[in-house]
Amino acid sequence: MAEPADSVSLSISLSLPADFRRADFMAFHRRDAQELSERVTELSLRKGLLWRGAPACLSMDFSADAARVGLDADAPPRAGDEAALTVMARRMLGLAQPVADFERAHRGHPQLAGLIAARPGLRVPQTTTPFEALVWAVTGQQISVHAAISLRRRLMQLVGKRHSGGLLCHPSPEQLAELEADQLGQAGFSRAKTRTLLELSRRTADGDLPLQGWLDGGAPEDIAARLLALPGIGPWTVSYALLRGYGWLDGSLHGDVAVRRGLQGLLGRAEAVSPRETEQWLQGFAPWRALVGAHLWAMQTAAGY
Repeated sequence: MAEPADSVSLSISLSLPADFRRADFMAFHRRDAQELSERVTELSLRKGLLWRGAPACLSMDFSADAARVGLDADAPPRAGDEAALTVMARRMLGLAQPVADFERAHRGHPQLAGLIAARPGLRVPQTTTPFEALVWAVTGQQISVHAAISLRRRLMQLVGKRHSGGLLCHPSPEQLAELEADQLGQAGFSRAKTRTLLELSRRTADGDLPLQGWLDGGAPEDIAARLLALPGIGPWTVSYALLRGYGWLDGSLHGDVAVRRGLQGLLGRAEAVSPRETEQWLQGFAPWRALVGAHLWAMQTAAGY
């Protein structure tokens, strides 16, 4: 009898809708110019990640109407790997996001109609796991995207998990929980962010926060309440993490500077729009407030929101 393979090697094909915006997806994963954990071309993505705790490389190769998704993991295969890869890839691509419903509901809106017409089919690319989304949201609090990218890179270098192909992998909750506060501080994290990341990691690792389990039907309001109880996590962090990690399209991103700038431009105002005004304006678009926020991001940054 042949010996079982000692690594996972999978390949699946996913059909893409006609309005799929590949450039948006690529721009999200092209944020780090050093390409230590993601390598992006016009038609392909290679991303380091942990697969069932083992370093892995996710590949996505795009054609006009499909994505060929592959996974190479430094671990023995298990039953259910292919199904799990399919679910993760579809989530990352935003294929379950009901953007057509949103566009039908608001294509006649005096202010949104132009945004929708300019970017039909706009979806929000998602992270591989909710934990990755939360770590990114905490890392990016009150700093520029450029600074957040640098911190994210140093965090992955600090943990140092690499796939055999060379790409760094985003750390797991267990790996982050093992770090000391001084290590994060030396990597550039503030004391407040260090405290939040360690608390988040420890509670996730011990099962108190079942972030991955909530993908199977956790209510966004309940998830938000649990996260808001953590030190250093406020409404913006929760809304952003629910958007990127769970595909929840109704978080209010009124605290986001880029969203407010986008709204200022959309309304043609010379003066800045306050968070309160932005919150009130977005309220009229429930249950699509975060998707409207993504359109406002895209106004300013092309596809790189």
